[in-house]
Amino acid sequence: MTPVTPKSPKSPKSPKSPKSPVHPVNPVTPATPTTPTPPPASPISTLLVANRGEIAVRIFRTCRDLGVRTVAVHSDADEGALHTRTADTAVRLPGSAPADTYLRGDLIVRAALAAGADAVHPGYGFLSENAGFARAVRDAGLRWIGPPPEAIEAMASKTRAKELMGLAPLGEVTEADLPVLVKAAAGGGGRGMRIVRDLDRLPDALAAARAEAASAFGDGEVFVEPYVEHGRHVEVQVLADTHGTVWTLGTRDCSLQRRHQKVVEEAPAPGLPPGLTEELYALAERAARRVEYVGAGTVEFLVADGRAHFLEMNTRLQVEHPVTEAVFGIDLVAEQLRIAEGHALPAEPPPPRGHAVEARLYAEDPARDWTPQTGTLHRLAAPDGVRLDTGYTDGDTIGVHYDPMIAKVVAHAPTRAEALRKLSGALDRTAVHGPATNRDLLVRSLRHEEFTAARMDTGFYDRHLADLTVPAADPLAPLAAALADSHGRSRFGGWRNVPSRPASKRYVMAGEEHEARYRHTRAGGLEAEGVRVLEVAADRVVLEAGGLRRTFAVARYGDDRVYVDNTPLTPVPRFPDPTAQHAPGSLLAPMPGTVIRVAEGLAEGAEVKAGQPLLWLEAMKMEHRITAPVTGTLTALNVTPGQQVNLAALLAVVRPT
Repeated sequence: MTPVTPKSPKSPKSPKSPKSPVHPVNPVTPATPTTPTPPPASPISTLLVANRGEIAVRIFRTCRDLGVRTVAVHSDADEGALHTRTADTAVRLPGSAPADTYLRGDLIVRAALAAGADAVHPGYGFLSENAGFARAVRDAGLRWIGPPPEAIEAMASKTRAKELMGLAPLGEVTEADLPVLVKAAAGGGGRGMRIVRDLDRLPDALAAARAEAASAFGDGEVFVEPYVEHGRHVEVQVLADTHGTVWTLGTRDCSLQRRHQKVVEEAPAPGLPPGLTEELYALAERAARRVEYVGAGTVEFLVADGRAHFLEMNTRLQVEHPVTEAVFGIDLVAEQLRIAEGHALPAEPPPPRGHAVEARLYAEDPARDWTPQTGTLHRLAAPDGVRLDTGYTDGDTIGVHYDPMIAKVVAHAPTRAEALRKLSGALDRTAVHGPATNRDLLVRSLRHEEFTAARMDTGFYDRHLADLTVPAADPLAPLAAALADSHGRSRFGGWRNVPSRPASKRYVMAGEEHEARYRHTRAGGLEAEGVRVLEVAADRVVLEAGGLRRTFAVARYGDDRVYVDNTPLTPVPRFPDPTAQHAPGSLLAPMPGTVIRVAEGLAEGAEVKAGQPLLWLEAMKMEHRITAPVTGTLTALNVTPGQQVNLAALLAVVRPT
C-alpha cells in the first residue's frame, strides 16, 4: 500500500462519532513530532464542562478527586439536571431551543470567563469535535482539554478523513455497488445514516439522511460508501502527550449496535488474531502521529474476513472509555487534564488486566423500533460491584430534547466469561422504574450464545431482535402487586363471616390483561389459590408456589403504575373512562416530538397500505417514521409540518378496509 499525501485542512465541522463499514486501510507515514510544549506555570484550577448529563457528571467526579473546581452549563430544560446540581458553579445558556443550546460555543466561552474557569472540557458529542470551538477557547486564553484544532480539522469530516487515509466515497451508485451506506459527513451516533439495498430507495435515503444530519449537526453533507456486512466494529484507544509519546491502550469491540449506535462495548476485543491486533495498534498510532494528535482519541475500524477497514478517528473521549479505564487501571479524564497541563506520559502504558464490559441503558422500547421513551425516572439503583455512570437521580425527568441514554453499567473481572456473567447478573438486579428501557434486552444479549462465544457482528440485532424482545413477564407479579396494594390501602381486615367471592384486581402486564384473585382470612391475613402467602407488606410480598419460596419487591408510583421487582404493571380501573378510547386505525404519537414532514400528496381520503410511511417525527435529534397501522382510507390527518405533538396525541386515523 502506498503512503498518502495529506491535503490541506478545510473548515471545521461539528460533532461526529459513527459506526459502519467502509474500505480497507491504506497505512500513512508518521509525521515528525512537533516541538514539545513546556508545562504551564500553574495547574488547572477550575474546569468548565461544555456538555451535559452523564459525561459532565463523570468529568466532575474526576475533578473532585483532583481538587479541581467545576463549572456546569445548562439549558433551561436542564436547570434542575444532575450535572447542574453536581458542579460547584452553574451557568445558564440562554436560548429558546434546548437541543441547540449546547452548540453555542460563543455562549460557552463567555460562561467560562464569567465563572473564572481556566480550562474547558468538551466531553463527547455537541462541540467536542468542532475545531472552531477549540480555537475560540484557546483565543479566549483558556486551556482546551483536547487535541489541537488542526488535528480535529484533519479528521472532522469523514470524507476528509478518508482522503487523508487514501480512501474515497463512492461516486455514482449502481446496482453492482449495493448494499451501500449513506452517512453524514460531519455526524455521528447513528444520526444521518441509512443502509440502502434497493437502488430505487437511494433518493429517499439521501433526503432523510440530509435532513437528519442538518438537524443534529447543522451540516447536511452526506456521502455514500460500500456497506460491509457481517463485520465487527473494533477500535483502538490512543492517548498522546505533547512530548511525542503515543499510547495505544488496547482494543475495544463495539459490534452490538442498534441504528448504528453502540449498545454493548468490551475491552479487549475478543478473538482477534495477534497479528491483526498488532496491525490495528500500528495503524492507530500512525493515524495519531499523522495529525500530530494530543490527548485521548479513538481510531475505529470494521474487521471482516481478517482485514481491517478504516471507519474514522474520533478526536475526543468515547462513551465507552470506562472499559479501557477498568482494564488498564487508569483515569482517562485525569490523564487528559495532565496532558493539557503539559505533563509527559511514561514511556509505556500500564499492563492490561482482565476483561471489562459496558452496557448502555437507554429509555427506549426495542420491540417498537427502538422508540425513545420519556417521563419520570422514579428509581435507578444498581447492585454493588459494578460501575454506574449516569446523569440522572431518582425523580428526574427524561425529556425529549436529548439522547435517551439513562446510564452506563460496567463490569470488570479476570476473564471475559466472568465479566459477562457479572454484568448480566447486575443488570438483572438493577432497579429501573420509569419509562420503558432496554434493560431486559441487554441481559438477554449478554447471555446469548452467539455473543458469549464472541461470534457477534454489527448485524446481531438484525438477526436476533425479535427473539430477544419476546415478553417474559412473571406470572406471580400481578398477585404480588394486588396483595401489597390490598395491605397498603386497608386499615381493617376484609374477612367476612359469610361465604363471598374472592377479591380481585386486574393489571396490564406485557401488553396483556391479568387478574389476581385473593381472600382475606379470619386471622386478618391474605390467601390465594395454589399459592402460600407467607408475608405481605406494602412494599414486600413473600410467596411460595410449587415448593419454591420467592420474595417480591413492590413499588407504587401514583395510581397508574406498580413495579414488582422490575416488572411494570398498570392497574385496570374498575370503571374505565369511555372518553379514553380511540377508533380502530387511530395513529397515536409514540413520543413527544415535532412533525418534520408529511408524505408527499397525503390528504384525507387517500387510500394507504399497512406499513406505508405517512409522516415523520423528530425527537431526541433522531427522525422517526410513522406508518399506517392498517390498510384502508385516511379519514383524518390532524398534524402539519412544524407542529409539536405530545405523547399519545392523535396524529391520523386510517379506517380499515
